[in-house]
Amino acid sequence: MALHMVSGEGEDSYAKNSRLQEKAMVEIRPMLEKVVTDVYDALCPRTMVVADLGCSSGPNALHFVSDVIRVTGDCCRRSCRDPPELQFFLNDMPGNDFNSLFQSFARRNKMAMAVARNYGGGTAGSRPPHYVVGLPGSFYTRLFPAHTVHFFHSSYSLMWLSQLPTELQSNSKIHLNEGNIYITTTTPPSVVRIYQEQFQKDFLLFLKLRSRELISGGQMLLTFLGRKNYSVFHGDLNHVYGLLGQAVQSLVVEGMVEKERLDSFNLPIYGPSIAEVTAVVKQSEMYDINHIQLFESNWDPYNDSEGDFVGDTVQSGINVAKCLRAVMEPLFARHFGEYILDELFERYALNVAKHLEREKTKYSVIVASLRSKRWSVDQLRT
Repeated sequence: MALHMVSGEGEDSYAKNSRLQEKAMVEIRPMLEKVVTDVYDALCPRTMVVADLGCSSGPNALHFVSDVIRVTGDCCRRSCRDPPELQFFLNDMPGNDFNSLFQSFARRNKMAMAVARNYGGGTAGSRPPHYVVGLPGSFYTRLFPAHTVHFFHSSYSLMWLSQLPTELQSNSKIHLNEGNIYITTTTPPSVVRIYQEQFQKDFLLFLKLRSRELISGGQMLLTFLGRKNYSVFHGDLNHVYGLLGQAVQSLVVEGMVEKERLDSFNLPIYGPSIAEVTAVVKQSEMYDINHIQLFESNWDPYNDSEGDFVGDTVQSGINVAKCLRAVMEPLFARHFGEYILDELFERYALNVAKHLEREKTKYSVIVASLRSKRWSVDQLRT
């Protein structure tokens, strides 16, 4: 599955429409600071290897790198120890726009050097030396040599499955989730089980792979979309993707899209509950859960209000549609064709606006801090 966000830095790009993900990073920053501090204090590495899995190509990867550098520098000053060298690996699928990502890093480094010159090198001198490289590949495969990584970070990525379950793929003879693109109230229970089993299989695989790559006592901080409702049929993602499915259905009714194209399309995504996440972590027997929680985020990333009322539902609908298009466009273009994209997301924006008139719906975001269990001597030899 060649998943990637909309590349470049244009108006429809992920780089320009990733504020939702940025807000999540701001929300979890205290947890990030604690994890980095704990790793530094417990392991005292001379070279600290940090990996961002699913980095994409927007500014958020830069924010993550900057936060880790800042916190590590604070730890060094507090402990009066020499700073470690920081090695960052930015990972995403091969189709990711790594060119734009590293152009952004080049601009950032140029600005940092200018600041250092203006302040006599003081700013640069307070920062641990760091090196950043790109690492294309699926995080559902091995990415690193055994026992080499101190800290894994992943944000808004693990709700993506390694693949669409075989039974739901477009070449299947029978379309089990007819008329839908994700789980809705009309989805058969058998399809829900298929999604759940794929998530459990994928997340367990992810945990096992990272366990082999983490050093003993290394940590992970994972943030991904989930659900707060126990019922899978009423999960938070069901609403946002259900409205997108309705937009596709309207194109089918008007003859712009063949019904077969809709019936054969399902999103390779799953929003788990905290209970499901915890169960898989415990099943792996490889991690201690330091902390796990769920927080909510407005659909419209530019609406920071806390109330239950959306003031400008039309604008919020447009904002939500732009953010989702930056993520979903490549998938929809590949299956349905590029010619429907403008009309599809315009209709989706209207659907979202009408929905927000009735209720202000939010994303549920799960964040989990995990520590790799200490290995025995026999385990270290494997």
